[in-house]
Amino acid sequence: MAETPENLPMVNLDYAQTGRIEGVVLFQGTAPERATLDLSSNPMCERQHKEPVKDETVIVNKNGTLKNVFVYISKGLPRVKWPVPQNPRQLNQSGCVYTPHVVGIMQGQQLEILNSDPVNHNVHAESKVNESWNESQPPKAEHKFKTFGAEEVLFPVTCSVHPWMRAWVGVVNHPYFEVSDKDGAFSMNNVPAGTYTVESVHEKYGKQQGQAVVTAGGTTKVEFKYAN
Repeated sequence: MAETPENLPMVNLDYAQTGRIEGVVLFQGTAPERATLDLSSNPMCERQHKEPVKDETVIVNKNGTLKNVFVYISKGLPRVKWPVPQNPRQLNQSGCVYTPHVVGIMQGQQLEILNSDPVNHNVHAESKVNESWNESQPPKAEHKFKTFGAEEVLFPVTCSVHPWMRAWVGVVNHPYFEVSDKDGAFSMNNVPAGTYTVESVHEKYGKQQGQAVVTAGGTTKVEFKYAN
């Protein structure tokens, strides 16, 4: 994925000519059992949890849908510059677990990284397109702010101190992305009328593509299906 050229014009969005994309990520078959994470190597991590901490790689919701799937428009948008949000996206370390497990962010937008734990962490962005980094973050330290200059979907953020810690970051150069929620749902508002390729990416099950024809004032449904 290439960076957005600086000489592209700024978007001039006519909201009367936009629509909505919404959909769901389904899971077919038997949901895999989620493994219990072993936090015993650091008692300060372990004692922050009243219940066992479960792996978040595959979370099948009660309604048979899949959580934490990154969904975005991969083709069809006009070649323009989209305004970068001033508010950062947050990635917290709490209970020696990254929250949220999957975070989407615009190219050039700040990622605010917090350490709410009483222990030291090493935040390791294992990106391939963007420059990778691995930096220590002391307990309750000042927040780190990072930006990414190129599109990259997805890459892991790990902790060099606690090997069970893992989050995923998706970077795109426009605002049309979402992460499927506890109902497997996602939505994108104010999408310019047009025909688009919508892509879903899951950390284990990989990529799928769907098509969306957006009309002014309309809502287009997109559905993805994954299986174990």
